[in-house]
Amino acid sequence: MQNKNALKFLAIVFAMACLFQLSFTFVAGYVEREARKASGGDPRAEQAYLDSIKTENVYNLGIVEYTYAECRSKVINLGLDLKGGMNVMLEISVEEILRSLSDNNTDVAFNEALVAARTAQKTSGDDYITLFSREFEQKNPGGNLSTIFATYNLRESVKQGMSNNEVIEVLRKQSEDAIENSYNVLRNRIDRFGVTQPNIQRLENSGRILVELPGVKEPERVRKLLQGTASLEFWPTYNNSEIFPIFQTINDRLVTINAANDANNTATEVVVEEAVAGSDDILSSIDSLVTDSTLMADDFSKNMPLFALLQPMINPQTGQTYNTPIVGNALAADTAELNSIFAMKQINSLLPRDVKLMWGVKGTDKAGTIFELYAIKAATKDGKAPLDGGAVSEARAEFSQNGGSAAEVSMIMNTAGARSWAKLTSENVNKSIAIALDGYVYSAPNVNGAITGGVSSITGGFTIEEAKDLAIVLKSGKLPAPARIIQEAVVGPTLGQESIDAGMMSFVLAFGLVLIYMVVYYNTAGLVANIALIANLFFLFGVLASFGAVLTLPGIAGIVLTMGMAVDANVIIYERIKEEIRIGKGVSLSLADGFSNAYSAIIDGQATTLITGVVLFIFGTGPVQGFATTLIIGIATSIFCSVFITRLIFVSLLEGGVKVKFSNKLTENFLANVKIDFVGIRKKTYIVSGILILMVIISFFVRGMSYGVDFSGGRAYVVKFDQTTSSTEVRDALTVAFSSTDESAATSGVEVKQYGEDNQMRIITQYKYDSDEDGVTEEINQLIYDALSPLYKDQLTFDEFSTNNYIYGIVSSDKVGPSVANDIKQNAFIAIFFSLLMIGLYITLRFRRWEWAVGGVVSLLHDALITIGMFSLLWGILPFSLDVDQAFIAAILTIIGYSINDTVVIFDRIREYKVLFPKRDMKENINAAINSTLARTINTAGTTFVTLLAIFVFGGEVIRGFVFALMFGVVIGTFSSIFVATPVAYDAMLRRDKKKKI
Repeated sequence: MQNKNALKFLAIVFAMACLFQLSFTFVAGYVEREARKASGGDPRAEQAYLDSIKTENVYNLGIVEYTYAECRSKVINLGLDLKGGMNVMLEISVEEILRSLSDNNTDVAFNEALVAARTAQKTSGDDYITLFSREFEQKNPGGNLSTIFATYNLRESVKQGMSNNEVIEVLRKQSEDAIENSYNVLRNRIDRFGVTQPNIQRLENSGRILVELPGVKEPERVRKLLQGTASLEFWPTYNNSEIFPIFQTINDRLVTINAANDANNTATEVVVEEAVAGSDDILSSIDSLVTDSTLMADDFSKNMPLFALLQPMINPQTGQTYNTPIVGNALAADTAELNSIFAMKQINSLLPRDVKLMWGVKGTDKAGTIFELYAIKAATKDGKAPLDGGAVSEARAEFSQNGGSAAEVSMIMNTAGARSWAKLTSENVNKSIAIALDGYVYSAPNVNGAITGGVSSITGGFTIEEAKDLAIVLKSGKLPAPARIIQEAVVGPTLGQESIDAGMMSFVLAFGLVLIYMVVYYNTAGLVANIALIANLFFLFGVLASFGAVLTLPGIAGIVLTMGMAVDANVIIYERIKEEIRIGKGVSLSLADGFSNAYSAIIDGQATTLITGVVLFIFGTGPVQGFATTLIIGIATSIFCSVFITRLIFVSLLEGGVKVKFSNKLTENFLANVKIDFVGIRKKTYIVSGILILMVIISFFVRGMSYGVDFSGGRAYVVKFDQTTSSTEVRDALTVAFSSTDESAATSGVEVKQYGEDNQMRIITQYKYDSDEDGVTEEINQLIYDALSPLYKDQLTFDEFSTNNYIYGIVSSDKVGPSVANDIKQNAFIAIFFSLLMIGLYITLRFRRWEWAVGGVVSLLHDALITIGMFSLLWGILPFSLDVDQAFIAAILTIIGYSINDTVVIFDRIREYKVLFPKRDMKENINAAINSTLARTINTAGTTFVTLLAIFVFGGEVIRGFVFALMFGVVIGTFSSIFVATPVAYDAMLRRDKKKKI
């Protein structure tokens, strides 16, 4: 074997890289387990502990050290379906942005176009501004948008007489800025929410923002937080020198309060000590273990309780206060305690009435754990800011007029704002004015002089990125761009843990079955394949960790499926080696020729599956992308392990004199001498396929499909009861509850299905699913609670029922708005179309004749149609969900990838036989190719089906329908590879060449 040493070196380096990436998961897990122990199970104490050690080095590799925060950022994270939490898609209201830009213009055609565009957006893939432009042209032919948008705020951008197309481009730019502002506001709100590893991303070319909050336990609070309007304010400030003496008084007051509390605690302890024999000896023993440094720290905290938490802004050498509106610095972990101290009546009374204490929005140190505290002067009678964000008409970042790399922010006020700004700045010359958003200070520039005319320049040694961020903050108050939740998924921790248990059970069982099967069937070579399979699993997780991938339940299914399909390359190689051995070659030569002959089939088969994985990743979202990620990475690592790792092991074994066997007496000649005339019976198999297709077409018209909320829009809940409950009871109770509200509720319908255990139900309703009014989710939760609470043996409170944290009640919920459902349907069709197109092109290029592509694509359409049809035939009959949703589309694409893999292996053998036996009839070559690959086909289908069966039985209710589609797809895909793809290609060639033999 050439380059053996190079391959060994590559394998070792790859293994070390994967071990390095996975080590962060182990280290972070160890630290978190220690935090759990130290906190005694209190989640808040645990989080406080982890916050306090964020910047501490916990992983020492000698050359480099890593903090806990750095380790945590490199771990394999669990998705919401495993960990529990909340996934929200928000849409920025472009309609309200346009109303604001027009100064709420009352033009009839304009307002009608806005409403019509909102309605059209529910079923159209076009963006809102395109729809608005189209509707305005229809409502007011020849009307000019410049007359509506030539407002004071847009005076620099929109001029009277501009064409509608020019105005539309301005509106696009303005709405884009507003959406970006909203994104930044949401990002900063989420950063302060206290969720571990939150994820927020803006979906390009849309006004949508995706937010994932793993582990969150207060969904209603999250809804209010995310949908609240941004509040930008300008405040005068106190100087540190004015506040520091007050803080000294507060510190003294805290000493007195703590001493009184200690006295009460000591009196209690004395009573306890008298009842405990020998306690003095125990206490003295403990005291002897306390270090001097601990005593000093305790002494400082006792005498300086405020300043132990809040570092004052004083010069440590001179004791002089710094001239700044910042009155102290504190660790993030201590900010909550400081807020509690300042909220105490005994403490708050010491502060001037017009003082507001506000934290800076971002940490000032490298790790982002030290925050600044500002003293705001709320001097107005109503306590409101003297100036708000509505005064800002423009803000932009630019490089300083004085040159250099420093940047500044240019801010322009509207007419009313300019007057207020002039007054505010004139009253605060040589003082600072704080710019606050959502109650957090973003900047506090110093006023050098009264600013008239409404044009200001804010300097402060900013980088251009910092200046851009501040400009975005200043513009956030300019346009009302409220975010509305259009899609939502909430998974309670109970269901998440059940998913983890089910996923791990299915994974271990499936993996074990594959290992056993390979040893039983392939003898010694099976052991080698198993070593490669274990290495494949290790490499797969290592690569997932390096990419920062999120592991979801479909992701686990993808890994298990990858394990089932990973043996395919080994099976192809081993069957080729067995063929070489049968014709009398030695093991070494058979090994070399077997690997060599298998390469093209492996590459072609895996490449076509890779195409479907890439399409899934591009067009899928959330869990579907998780499935696609593991599938793509699994294909790459499978090829590396099957082709290179197994080859290295075989060479080492043979060099060491070990006798390698590729079969046993039962499997040695399994399907080796089969001679079936597959081409000759093709018309009969066409009839079988035709009957199946006719059945599913009739079912489409008669029964239709059961569409999930992904496709139809609506709300879906999984509700768990504390006793056995029938779906009829639940449906009747909900029907009465929804019908009692109003007519729209009565006609919206309620669908109830048993979901897994007999005390768990899945409830689907379209009641108010397209409403963006505040409190609708709470209203529906209350309706469901009122209807279902009598079905519980032990009474639940509404909070226990609806917050997803209790063992019973709503354990998960989903909401999909109509516009999202429409987009999902469009993306599903696009994904299937593109996968078929790319596969067809690949086969045409690789096999040099379009007929092979026709055969392959026809067989894939055959598989997809019949699989979809089975869902139409069987939904409502089988005892699990057969809804058509995103996961189902992922299953169809996976079936396409699996089926074409099988087909390409047969095509590859036909191509090989055409070269080896050019004088043979094409029919003879095709039959020989199918017969010779039959053992590989059955083995791959068998191992894949067995792994899927394990997932189906033990993988949990969440993915049972998804796995059922895959299981059926393996069966129908195997059938079509043999009886549809190749015969169709053969018939196409016959027609093209206009003769019976080619």
